[in-house]
Amino acid sequence: MFKEKLENSIKKVLKEFDIYDDKIDFKVEIPPEGFGDLSTNAAFILSRILKKSPREIANIICERLGNEADYSRVEVAGPGFINVDFSITYLSSVLAELIDAPDFWKRKGDTRIQFEFASANPTGPFTVGHGRQAVFGDVLCRIFSSRGYRVQREMYINDAGRQIGLLGRSLWVRYNQYLGVEEELPEDGYQGEYLIDIARGLAGEIGERFKAVWNSEAEAFFKKYALDKMLEDIMGTLKRLRVEFDNVFFESSLIDDGTVDSVIGMLDRKELIYESEGARWLKVSNFVEDDDKVLVRSNGSYTYFMTDIAYHYNKHDRGFKKVFDIWGADHMGHIPRMNAAMKALGIEDGFLNVIVHQYVNLKREGEVVKMSTRRGEFTTLDELVEAVGVDSTRYFFAMFDPDTHMLFDIDLARQRSNDNPVFYVQYANARISNVFRTAKEKNVKRSRDSLELLDSQEDRRIIKLLTIFPEILDSVVADYRTNRLTSYLEDLSRAFHGYYNKNIIVDPENPALSGARLALCEAIQNILRSGLELLGVEAPDSM
Repeated sequence: MFKEKLENSIKKVLKEFDIYDDKIDFKVEIPPEGFGDLSTNAAFILSRILKKSPREIANIICERLGNEADYSRVEVAGPGFINVDFSITYLSSVLAELIDAPDFWKRKGDTRIQFEFASANPTGPFTVGHGRQAVFGDVLCRIFSSRGYRVQREMYINDAGRQIGLLGRSLWVRYNQYLGVEEELPEDGYQGEYLIDIARGLAGEIGERFKAVWNSEAEAFFKKYALDKMLEDIMGTLKRLRVEFDNVFFESSLIDDGTVDSVIGMLDRKELIYESEGARWLKVSNFVEDDDKVLVRSNGSYTYFMTDIAYHYNKHDRGFKKVFDIWGADHMGHIPRMNAAMKALGIEDGFLNVIVHQYVNLKREGEVVKMSTRRGEFTTLDELVEAVGVDSTRYFFAMFDPDTHMLFDIDLARQRSNDNPVFYVQYANARISNVFRTAKEKNVKRSRDSLELLDSQEDRRIIKLLTIFPEILDSVVADYRTNRLTSYLEDLSRAFHGYYNKNIIVDPENPALSGARLALCEAIQNILRSGLELLGVEAPDSM
């Protein structure tokens, strides 16, 4: 609102210079305290076009803007920066808009996109690493939806590879061990306690049906049973974390319905596949600087790369404008070959967008917790949620830049103090609810009629912060950094806490000013609650 207002005012001045190019890239920013409501570098950008000094152009722009009633102060700073203050009449009208239209920050649209995240080999309980990706993906889906995208959430299950076979065999061993049969786990088998628990329950269901018996029937049974149990556990964990999906897609379906063979045929007809050492290879090097990759092994089995190509062909066939895959940093090397595969299939640039996040570790009592899924040495996502709660789990996962390694401080996440950022933001919301309860007890009502009384620097700062909420969300859409939203909510909470500590908000002796301050609190709470909802975090009314 504020920024658009100043941008439009400057564009009107540009037309006086016979400049109509909307692509002139000047910036409008919130300056440090004491330098006005907004600042712009427009004069510097125009100086290169008009062949005049920035300060000369800034003086002309200031003269024009000074004639507009919505600005109370317009001045040139330094070599040509333009600082402006808005009139209290304009400020109060903006605040009134925020109050009257609490969904002002939402957009409508019809572009179909898909987010695929939390996809994994379902070979054990979800770890904290899976949790980071699940929350990250869920928050991005919520934010993209608020910006007008039709978002489908999908989870891809790798159920056709060697790991599921190892999982089934490992469960069979644990089942037989429970029945008193001496069996050894296969090399690279799964050693976690969770399989012992599943085996105990399975023995109660089927008795000794597969005692010391390993054949094709047993293999199929234990693979399916283990997969079903793992998925039941994983989906339950995700639901507790407030992460749900529109669709769960199984890798095996691509083989069963012939999609994989169909895609191989397409690539064959384009002469992009060759045979070497009994395997079939894709000419990846035709498209990117990478080695050619195996699609079909010498034993006839498909590689993960092959089924992944077929999966993304399937996504394109479903009509999505863009798809966003969220991968861990260990999959970085897979990106170039997937881009090559998209080109090989003739799929347009920009369809596949891969978002990479770094690793996550836990810190407890000052020490890093070691984790290994296969050795059974890990803290499960359920254990983390049990320790710190859903709200802290989600907020902490969202507040780190995806490009940074995350150290999740369990002790901090459990604190009920202002040092804990999620508590700090939730407390701001709860404080506002308490203010409203106090106002009701003292019969002081919110009012839009006296908003022009909100003319302090603190008032101005808060109103400016409220208006940039849509801009914050747009920045997350642009670069996928959900931490921009958490930082913004912390800034807004900090501004409110300072405002609360400095001012008497509910004063029966001054109902006009109190009514205006209560209206401002209403606008603040709307944004805090909206931001927390986008993070999937609750906004309690009391703490």
